[in-house]
Amino acid sequence: MFSIPYLDLPPLQAAAGTVVLPGSKSISNRVLLLAALSSGTTHIHDLLDSDDTRVMLDALKALGCEVVRQPEGGSVSVSGLGGALPVRQAKLFLGNAGTAMRPLTAALSLLASVWGGEFEVRGIARMHERPIGDLVDALRQMGCPIADLGQPGYPPLRLGNGQPAALLLHEPLRVRGDVSSQFLTALLLALPLVAEQDIHIDVVGELISKPYIEITLRLLAQFGVHIRRDGWSRFTVPAGSRYQSPGSIHVEGDASSASYFIALGAIAAGGAEGITVQGVGLDSIQGDIRFVEAARAMGADISGSANALHVRRGSWPLKAIDLDCNHIPDAAMTLAVMALYANGTTTLRNIASWRVKETDRIAAMVAELQKLGATVQWGEDFLSVTPPANVADWRPAALHTYDDHRIAMCFSLAAFNPAGIPVRILDPRCVGKTFPDYFEALFALTATASAYIPVLCVDGPTASGKGTLSAALAERLGYHLLDSGALYRLVGLAAERAGVDTSVEALSTPEGAQRVSAMAAAMNVTFLPGQILLEGTDVTDAVRTESAGMAASRVSAVPGVRQALLELQHRSRRLPGLVADGRDMGTVIFPAATLKVFLTASAETRAERRYKQLISKGNPAKLENLLLDLKARDERDSQRALAPLKPAEDALLLDNSAQTIEESVAQVLDWWEAKRPFHGVVS
Repeated sequence: MFSIPYLDLPPLQAAAGTVVLPGSKSISNRVLLLAALSSGTTHIHDLLDSDDTRVMLDALKALGCEVVRQPEGGSVSVSGLGGALPVRQAKLFLGNAGTAMRPLTAALSLLASVWGGEFEVRGIARMHERPIGDLVDALRQMGCPIADLGQPGYPPLRLGNGQPAALLLHEPLRVRGDVSSQFLTALLLALPLVAEQDIHIDVVGELISKPYIEITLRLLAQFGVHIRRDGWSRFTVPAGSRYQSPGSIHVEGDASSASYFIALGAIAAGGAEGITVQGVGLDSIQGDIRFVEAARAMGADISGSANALHVRRGSWPLKAIDLDCNHIPDAAMTLAVMALYANGTTTLRNIASWRVKETDRIAAMVAELQKLGATVQWGEDFLSVTPPANVADWRPAALHTYDDHRIAMCFSLAAFNPAGIPVRILDPRCVGKTFPDYFEALFALTATASAYIPVLCVDGPTASGKGTLSAALAERLGYHLLDSGALYRLVGLAAERAGVDTSVEALSTPEGAQRVSAMAAAMNVTFLPGQILLEGTDVTDAVRTESAGMAASRVSAVPGVRQALLELQHRSRRLPGLVADGRDMGTVIFPAATLKVFLTASAETRAERRYKQLISKGNPAKLENLLLDLKARDERDSQRALAPLKPAEDALLLDNSAQTIEESVAQVLDWWEAKRPFHGVVS
């Protein structure tokens, strides 16, 4: 996942391919809690690995559950507590995970009352702004001692007081249904722990987000508890209910996350292939699968099976719709961005629950859609979006995400705007809540003209620090990295490992030259900060050996190798962008790069850096010899006939003789910002 403050998305033009969804957040955290409360061990497959599930797992372990991650990805075994409470005092941090905070509050309140426990639950600042008072009121009706540790009606809370408390379960519990369905879900998950007689829950007001209650009821049944309901107004937990592990359970792919890729297929030109979404199908138990109906209404061509969806662009532009979104509360946000590509005004209704999510999503969507040039009207429970009237009305925007994963993901689709302008996503790391690899998945499916993909070139002489600077810049920008100086060494190393003869005699024959050229053309190389991978294997140290260097010197004389590496460098220009370091990146390889930096330092400074580097690795070195060698190499590089070392005419010169790496990075990023369309844009 990206670890950067912002991510710039170039203008995107097409999309095709297959994406495998992460597990559903709603299902994952429900299943984890049910497994913890059950008797027996539950093997959970395809569990979502995200911020929300991690805080739930940490909480369960703190409560005494044995949790074992299996070697295969996404599988976890949870040994349940069987309704007991081995740990009776704990302080739990639950981040911004409503699917952990609400159910754990209910379950721990009841268990603390039965066993005499005392627990504190808290989260990040935003969690302390998300209401939980209606759930707490229902628990207090039963006699659960709960203390507010902050603002009444909001976390943090103290659950229990260390003493057993008698529970009052004869009268029906009353809980509001018009704020969040998670309050009812929390009670339904917790009450089987104390169901010595039938327990009735009466819902006050209209129950919103009914599909999420359907998920809860289906999962309860898989763990042996069958809830009776009278419409959507009364739910009954049968007397004698007990949780029993089903042994093994699979988590569906996240239907809310599927919405971004359904929208991608509807928006992007992708030909007959379109987008295939694996992990969730038309018979999903998740309510957000009904996003398919809304996308079809807007013009998407969608077909599906039990575990996959296939999406292609249908009507274009998309059709504006007017829709009650109570049944797809999370996925409906994606419709608001799809509305940017529709032929009129799209209105989304019955979305009041957006205001009590990770942020006030109505206010957030209004602010960010307006930045792009859309006309937006809104109220307490609706949002109307009219796209920019003309291509020229689209505006470059740095979009806030409000630490809300769904805002970051849905606004990535704005990169398909017809104006061909990039989009900046601030704090893209927030997607870690449910889909840590979202942007990598997006870039694997999308394509655009090479000229749209930004390139930052860092050229300079030997030992100027361009490799260190480039790696730091790539990490900060979330871009790919190209260390061109290592390429010939990689060819030499690859040949050496494959047993290919790279002697001068062998390379002078057509067969020998062709063989090593083909190897160079087929190399799979990945540059990471501080690491080089060849065919997926770490060769960071091996590529610096003397034998690799000698082989590099020989293969560099083969014209076919030079051509293959030129093509490899051009292929390195991939979404979302590239930082390339070398000696001719800005002059020969990427002459139209967005920014070119020529990094240098005095020969004395560079020699001293090289000396310290060699000594730190235990290699003998003499400073005066290194200085002479650097000066001689500078002379040779500047005088060579092919691509002599020199700054590009439009390069910015940076002498880092007296700078730290942090200072150099800051300077280049300042230059980079001045080149971007977001410079001076209010964010």
